[in-house]
Amino acid sequence: MSANKATPVIVTNPSIKRRLISMVYEVLLAFAVLFLPFLVFEMISGASHTAVVEHLRQALAFLILGAYFIHQWSRKGQTLAMQTWRLKVVMPGQANVPLKVATLRYLASWMWVLPALLLDYALGLEKWHALYALFGGVLLWSLTAFFDKDRQFLHDKIAGTRMVQLPKLEKKKAKAQEAKA
Repeated sequence: MSANKATPVIVTNPSIKRRLISMVYEVLLAFAVLFLPFLVFEMISGASHTAVVEHLRQALAFLILGAYFIHQWSRKGQTLAMQTWRLKVVMPGQANVPLKVATLRYLASWMWVLPALLLDYALGLEKWHALYALFGGVLLWSLTAFFDKDRQFLHDKIAGTRMVQLPKLEKKKAKAQEAKA
C-alpha cells in the first residue's frame, strides 16, 4: 500500500447506551468547565442568592457551556467525553460541523432538560420531585432515538448532524499519535 493512501475509517452508529454513558461523563466534565468561571462569579457576587444573581448564574452556565460545546463540536466534532467513548458529531458532506450548525445543535440539545425545568417552575417542584422530573425528561428525550432508523437523537435530526462511533485505534497507531501530541 502506498504511503499517501489513507486507510478509510469505518464508522458505525453508536448504541444509545454508549451515548447515554458518555453523557454522564460529559456532565462530570461540565462541572470542571464551569468551576473557574463560577468561582470568579461567586467572588464578585459575594455568593448572593437573590433572584437576579440566581438568573445571572444560570445565564453564565448557559453561555459557558455553550462556548465549550460549540467550540469543540465545530473544531473537531468531539468533546473530551466523546473522545473517550470514541464518539464524533459529523455532518454529511462536511469536514467539520459549521459554527451555525453547532450552535443550533447546542440550543436543540437543551430539550433534554428544558421541559423538566419548565415543569419544575410551573408546578413549584423542589428537591427530589424536581430531580424526578429532570430524570423523566431525560428518559423521554432519549426515547426519541427509537423513532429514527439510525437511532439518532432528535436534537441531531433538528441540526442535521449525526453521532458516529469511531473504531478503536490499533496499538501502534495509538502510540504514534501519543508521540505526536
